[in-house]
Amino acid sequence: MNETVNQELARTPVGRLMLRFSIPCILSLLVSALYNIVDQIFIGRGVGYLGNGATNVVFPITVITLALALFVGDGCAAYLSLCQGQGDTESAHRSVGSAVTVTVLCGVGLTLLFALFREPILGAFGATEANVSYAREYFAFLLPGLPFFMFGNAMNSVIRADGAPKFAMLSTLAGCIINVILDPVAIFVLGWGMMGAALATILGQIVTALLAVWYLAHARTFRLRGDSFRPSGRLLKKFLPLGVSSFITQVSIVVIMAVMNNVLVFYGAQSKYGSDIPLTVVGIVMKMFQIVVSVVVGVAAGCQPLVGYNYGAGQTGRVREILKIMLAAEAAVGFFSLFCFQVFPLQITALFGSESGLYNEFAVKAFRIFLAAIPLCCIQKAASIFLQSLGKPVQAMALSLLREFVLSVPLAIFLPKIWGVEGALYSAPAADVVSWIVAVVLLARVWGRLDEKKECD
Repeated sequence: MNETVNQELARTPVGRLMLRFSIPCILSLLVSALYNIVDQIFIGRGVGYLGNGATNVVFPITVITLALALFVGDGCAAYLSLCQGQGDTESAHRSVGSAVTVTVLCGVGLTLLFALFREPILGAFGATEANVSYAREYFAFLLPGLPFFMFGNAMNSVIRADGAPKFAMLSTLAGCIINVILDPVAIFVLGWGMMGAALATILGQIVTALLAVWYLAHARTFRLRGDSFRPSGRLLKKFLPLGVSSFITQVSIVVIMAVMNNVLVFYGAQSKYGSDIPLTVVGIVMKMFQIVVSVVVGVAAGCQPLVGYNYGAGQTGRVREILKIMLAAEAAVGFFSLFCFQVFPLQITALFGSESGLYNEFAVKAFRIFLAAIPLCCIQKAASIFLQSLGKPVQAMALSLLREFVLSVPLAIFLPKIWGVEGALYSAPAADVVSWIVAVVLLARVWGRLDEKKECD
């Protein structure tokens, strides 16, 4: 490993390191989240709320791709940091090369699979008669960019672990800037509507992917060779489990959106709001929630190289200090977000276009109820990533599974039977409370066992 990076991770004050690594990571993830939000803002103003509803139907496709990217990328990044702490340069370069090959193969395979099953997929994610034509158009033109989107996101995690969080941020930012510039041109000037929004998005994703390719050829702490790209079953078994928590976190969004979209369409049709208003509004709420999650994950993922290296090197005192500062920061993010969502729900909704009074009424309810326990959710998500950084995939996976599958999905199905379409909104805060309690218990147990050092091999 590069000795300068080694000394920085081992000796630089923890607070300074966390700022250096977390801020670029936060900005990088925020930019990724903004891809879909930028599309939704311009589509809402250029196409209308049915176009926005269509992006909500297609959004889970993007999340599935991101889930697989982080499964490989975050797992490889966590393992890379542990290997760096142990000084194992051979496993480091071979794990990155294996991750590159697996990411490319998965990206191409996933694109072909989505193309073959387009109609069942759109139906599963809640397409309605009113928005399905918009969803088909957006889906068709977004699809060719998925391999680039997957590669850029997977390699961004590796780039951060290699000690270059600013490059990871700038590569993602470059793609987003292209998207922001081209979106209004394609939608309003050229009149391409949903197609224009999709094309602007994939051009930005291609730029990010190409920058990642350049970086891999100039990495700091490893050098890729021809044989690096031959997948190693031994290494895949070691680093893929470390990405399970990130995978579950993202896949859970897909499952929840599939369940929520269908529940909202069904129970919305029985309410004064109709099917399309709840479907569109909750999609907006979920994407604003993703902004908060990007900050929370950015703080925790930015700390991942610091935790992994110091844990691998036996510096458990520094690991404890990182955890304390990280949890304080995550709590601050959660309470600030809670204030914004409770006080300014109508103003946030207005960013995505002006609609009817009934639309605004449901939007206020959705923000205030669905995100009522967001500070607890922030702590839970940070705890899961911290456990992943320590090389403890079972605990990290269990914590993610609890909130995202065991609690959220059944609650989203059951509560509307009692309170109608509004009942679906209560599923999130209920799941947040229970999962937060479990997260606190797990962190308390791990705190006392940090001296059990994790080996790279």
